[in-house]
Amino acid sequence: MDEWIAAVALAFMILLTVADVILRYFRRPIIGTYEMVALSGAVIIGFSIPFTSWMKGHINVDFLTLKLSPKGRKIFNLVTKCFGIGLFLIIGWNLIILGMDFHKVGEVTPTRHLPIYPVLYGVGCAASLSVLSFYVIS
Repeated sequence: MDEWIAAVALAFMILLTVADVILRYFRRPIIGTYEMVALSGAVIIGFSIPFTSWMKGHINVDFLTLKLSPKGRKIFNLVTKCFGIGLFLIIGWNLIILGMDFHKVGEVTPTRHLPIYPVLYGVGCAASLSVLSFYVIS
């Protein structure tokens, strides 16, 4: 599901950018394109990470791990997985807290006055799904 949200956001960002470029030619730019593209970029990155982790689409630094013994590789992978779980727990938790703060004070984008908190909630939840993918994948 996360990858579809990221794909829709990417398609929206592409269409918005193309439309803005075309309309700028006719001196009718789309107001707030920059902030809508920025929010879409956050959605794309945030919602593509869990899927990439689940599909093991991340990179491995083999030149370091190949020098380790099989037991050393397992330990290295365990430590790396624990760091990933901790990092994404912190990211997800803090984004949700920041989303609650932004919701409470009514923080919006400067031009279009779009609320920012839904993006923070969504990316925070996606980061939490990344934790699940680290935990489940062996």
